[in-house]
Amino acid sequence: MIDINAPELLELLQNKEPINVLDVREPIEYHTWNIGGLNIPISGLEQKLDDLKWDKDDEIIVVCRAGIRSATAKSILELNGYKNIRNLCGGLMALQKIQS
Repeated sequence: MIDINAPELLELLQNKEPINVLDVREPIEYHTWNIGGLNIPISGLEQKLDDLKWDKDDEIIVVCRAGIRSATAKSILELNGYKNIRNLCGGLMALQKIQS
């Protein structure tokens, strides 16, 4: 699946579109600032795949600070049968940059 960029995600958020967000940052990062979604740190993602509430065909947008951990998470999810995973290119830093 094609990744998503910050302007595309911002539009979805502003239009209050129903989206599935998986934030793979550490809890302290998530609690400092987030866009909602499920927070499962990348370090424990493989062990917590059963905690995902989405079907393997659902579109899931994976986010982190800069887009590197979320790219890894996208690979993990795809290796486990998830088909519609999109990484936020540039991460939440890119989203914050266009919001300010």
